[in-house]
Amino acid sequence: MKYNKTDSVTLLMMNKRMNLMKQSRQENLIYLAVWGLLFAAPLLSLYVRTVSDANVVFNWAEVFLVWRMLAIFLLLFLLHNFLLAPLLIHGHRRVTYFSIVTMVLAAFIVYQCSTKPDRRMPLGHRPPPRMEMAGKPRPPLNPRHHKGFRRQLPPPLVNERDILSVVVLVLMFGANLGIKGYFRSRDDRKRLVELEHQNLEQQLAYLRYQVSPHFFMNTLNNIHALVDIDPAKAQETIVELSKMMRYVLYEGEKTNVPLTKEMAFLRTYITLMQLRYTNKVSISLDLPSQVPDRSLPPLLLISFVENAFKHGVSYQRESFIEVKVAIVNDVLMFSCRNSKADVPNDEKGGVGLTNVRKRLNLLYDHDYSLSIRDDADVYTVELNIPLS
Repeated sequence: MKYNKTDSVTLLMMNKRMNLMKQSRQENLIYLAVWGLLFAAPLLSLYVRTVSDANVVFNWAEVFLVWRMLAIFLLLFLLHNFLLAPLLIHGHRRVTYFSIVTMVLAAFIVYQCSTKPDRRMPLGHRPPPRMEMAGKPRPPLNPRHHKGFRRQLPPPLVNERDILSVVVLVLMFGANLGIKGYFRSRDDRKRLVELEHQNLEQQLAYLRYQVSPHFFMNTLNNIHALVDIDPAKAQETIVELSKMMRYVLYEGEKTNVPLTKEMAFLRTYITLMQLRYTNKVSISLDLPSQVPDRSLPPLLLISFVENAFKHGVSYQRESFIEVKVAIVNDVLMFSCRNSKADVPNDEKGGVGLTNVRKRLNLLYDHDYSLSIRDDADVYTVELNIPLS
């Protein structure tokens, strides 16, 4: 099937739109619940007052007065939520956002000042009547000398109600930004986790494909050496190699494989390698008699064994390779000891060990232990990994 880059980009854009729509629905449910409680508050408050006090009459005018004030804040909230907040949260246009918000706040203050009630004289207060004496009108009293007189002042430009309304509006905008920022950061974290997961899968696939050619290169060299020495064993080796290739091709692509299959693959590999060497090389394999129904990543242990054969076999003197696997409390305890060849290999562990370290870090992070001891005559590897 031919890979189409355009289709992939379109699919990613569709997924992004779906995530944004889902995020928007969750936000709207929160806003709907909050504003529903705010609009229901005056109704509940007045109802409680009428129930607790028989002299209080349920007056819809009071409710509509509060609703009128809330409606103004609701309109400003909708303006901020759908037009202004995205400028900062999604567009990162800080200057534009703060400029428009400043103008909105200024317009709100002007509206508050233009609709505030005038400060008037107290109810029931009347100017003193003119008194007539002896048929002549009495000169009016100086209003400043009247006891009940209070000078009528123009309403102040900004009072406590205006300041409180602006503070509430600013807090409302801040809460809206906080909620939007939370959903945006949560969405970013999800996308980051997805990208890390995809990157992990790509790296693991790359490392598996790198291990396989390296492994088969050495195995084919072994078969080539057996063709002239013992053709029958060479044929037997080809059959075993076909089983191993089938395992690598069909099981190596999986995330985890049964522990029994990995143990069988390890046993087949060591059996194949034993055909190449003489009695001067002591090879021992200790596997558990009963393998639990657990799984582990494929081709994880073979690199250590392959490295032991590559760097631990000496043709001038006796050498040994010891491989042991034990299962304790769902933890695989693997150890591989081998003698060191007289002439050290310049590759220092080859491609396999480098890749297996990377795979362990990607798969288990810190939930594993790997100990490698490079002594004078013995090279020891001990690995403990949890089984799934």
